[in-house]
Amino acid sequence: MSKTNYQPKPEHKFSFGLWTLGNRGRDPFGDAVRRTMPPTEIASVLGEIGAWGVNLHDNDLVPIDATPAERDRIVREFKKACQQGGIVVPMATVNLFFHPVFRDCAFTANDPEVRAYALQKTLRAMDLGAELGAKIFVLWGGREGVETDACRRADEAVKRLREAVNYLCEYNIAQGYKYRFALEAKPNEPRGDIYMATTGHYLGFIPTLDHPEMVGVNPEVAHEQMAGLNFMHGVAQAWEAGKLFHIDLNDQAPGRYDQDLRFGSNNPKSAFWLVKFLEDVAYDGPRHFDAHAYRTEDYDGVKDFARGCMRTYLILKEKAARWNADGDIQTILKEISAAVPGTPKTGSYSAKGSAALLSHVFDKDAIMQKRLPYEKLDQLTIDILLGVR
Repeated sequence: MSKTNYQPKPEHKFSFGLWTLGNRGRDPFGDAVRRTMPPTEIASVLGEIGAWGVNLHDNDLVPIDATPAERDRIVREFKKACQQGGIVVPMATVNLFFHPVFRDCAFTANDPEVRAYALQKTLRAMDLGAELGAKIFVLWGGREGVETDACRRADEAVKRLREAVNYLCEYNIAQGYKYRFALEAKPNEPRGDIYMATTGHYLGFIPTLDHPEMVGVNPEVAHEQMAGLNFMHGVAQAWEAGKLFHIDLNDQAPGRYDQDLRFGSNNPKSAFWLVKFLEDVAYDGPRHFDAHAYRTEDYDGVKDFARGCMRTYLILKEKAARWNADGDIQTILKEISAAVPGTPKTGSYSAKGSAALLSHVFDKDAIMQKRLPYEKLDQLTIDILLGVR
C-alpha cells in the first residue's frame, strides 16, 4: 500500500497536548535536554505535520501568576497561531498537580482553602478553554490520593470529589459552555495511591453525580496498563455505557512507571485491538496522543515521534480493515457463534421463554465437540500484523 495512505487528515481527529510536544525531557534523575518550545511554535509544528488539534492545561499556555493583560495577550497570540496552522482546540484541562500548594490533593484536600483554590483555578481554566473553542474538559486528579490512609477517610475523599464535580457542572450550565467533562483515572504516581485508580472506578462514580449525563471518562493506555489491565476492555465498557468522551493514546510496559511511550511502540498487538475497536464502533471523538518523545531526541526527533504516533494508528486502522475483510477469519467467527437449531432464546426474559429454557435438555458432550480454533484465529491476526497475509 502506498505510504500516502498513512498521512494524517483532519477527519482522523488526531490531537496532541502542548505538554507532549513541549516536553523538555526532564525526569526525576535528570534535567531538561530540550529548549522550551513556545505554545505558538507548537501550534505551527502540529499544522506542519498534519495534526488536527492541540490540547492544553491552563498553565501550559498561561503562566500561573500571569496578569490579566499578559493572559489576554498570550491567548490572542496563540489563537492566531492556531488559525494560521489550521489547528483547533478540542479539549482543555487544568493543572492541579504541579504547584506545591497541591502537595496534599486539590479537590479532596483536607484544607478547605486548598479545595476552594482548586475550584477557582478550574473555573478559570474552563473560561480559558471555552474562549479557545474547547468542548471537552478533562479532569485528572493526579494529586487526589495518599501515601498513608491516616490522613483522611477514603469515603470522605470521594464525597469531596463529588462536591467539586457537581460544582463544575453547575458552572458549566450557568456559563452556557456545554462542556462534556471527561474523568481520567490512574492507579498511582505521583501519589502512592490515587483514589480513582481505574476507568471502572469512575464509571461507578459518575452515576452518583447531580448531572451524570454531562460527565464521562478519558481512559489512557498507560494508566490502565500500569495496573496490568487490558486497556481495550476498559474502553469498551466506557463505550457501551455511553461514557467514552475522550481518549489518551500512548504506550506502556505493564507494571512500570508512567512511560508515555509513542503509540503502538511497545505493545503493537494490544494497540491493534484498541484501534480495531474504535474503528469498528465508529468512535468519532478526538484521538489524542498523550505521549512524549524519548529523552535522547532533539526537536526534529519530537516531530518524528508525533508523526510516528499518527502513522502507527493509521497502519493499524488499515490492518483492522484487512482483518474484518479476511474470509478465513470471518468463517471462523461465524462458526464459533452459530447456534444449534432449537437452542432456547435468552436475549430477554419472559415467562414462556424461561419455561422453555428450564425444560430444555442440553447435550454437554455434543457441545464439547464444537471446535473453538482460537489459536488459528490469533495466528491469522499475527500474520496480518506482520504483513504476511
